[in-house]
Amino acid sequence: MKDQKFHFVFTNNKKALKQKKILLKKFKNHTLQSSNVIIVCGGDGFMLRAIQKFYRFSKPFFGINCGTIGFLMNQNINFDLRKNISESKSIVVNPVVAKISTYKKKKYNLLAINEVSLLRQTKQTSSIRIYKNKKILIDNLVGDGVLLSTPIGSTAYNFSVGGPVLNLKSEKLALTPISVFKPRNWKGQIISQKSLIDFKNLKIKRPISIVADNSEIRNVHTVSVKTDHKIKIKLLFNKNQDYKKKLKKLLVSN
Repeated sequence: MKDQKFHFVFTNNKKALKQKKILLKKFKNHTLQSSNVIIVCGGDGFMLRAIQKFYRFSKPFFGINCGTIGFLMNQNINFDLRKNISESKSIVVNPVVAKISTYKKKKYNLLAINEVSLLRQTKQTSSIRIYKNKKILIDNLVGDGVLLSTPIGSTAYNFSVGGPVLNLKSEKLALTPISVFKPRNWKGQIISQKSLIDFKNLKIKRPISIVADNSEIRNVHTVSVKTDHKIKIKLLFNKNQDYKKKLKKLLVSN
């Protein structure tokens, strides 16, 4: 990439603030409009917020890990940043978009890079009907809720509730129940990114919320979720970045 111009964003922890001093001494912080790469210093959560905020600028994101494992971030940057980026490999991520209707007749659209989760709001279990391509998949899922994960999000919340880890290039989604009570033998399903998934809260007196990455809507009635293939978010990784090693580290830590 010739004529590299960076726009930097930093989270507010010690590691990121240390990198801020180093990086801004070496590189100019260009505006979003004039930059051609967005450099994100933080952890996965901060990267997700940055993507949500800036994806409309259609610039690639390069993450520098200032958190823990950092699946979306690059490790051990030697701050020959231009070389790191010029030699980087890219992954294009298509987010899912949830169209939401509440019991108060309000409508919302939420975008998620990692996952969309439907969760009970009270001590009572949720009661959710799930449709796949307009056909009933699960008539009544009783439990704490259900989530729909993208490949890049499959190592996050999805993994912690027993869902499968998806290959980043699989073009699949993971539909995973959360603390399911009924049907007891349903462990979830891996589905195509082309699928349309609808959810319906069957009991108004048992309210549920939807969380799309870092955004939440409460008292949900219906949700329709589909991968948006028109939105292409490019993530840049060092050429020696080893996703399998990160995954092994996660598996060992559990």
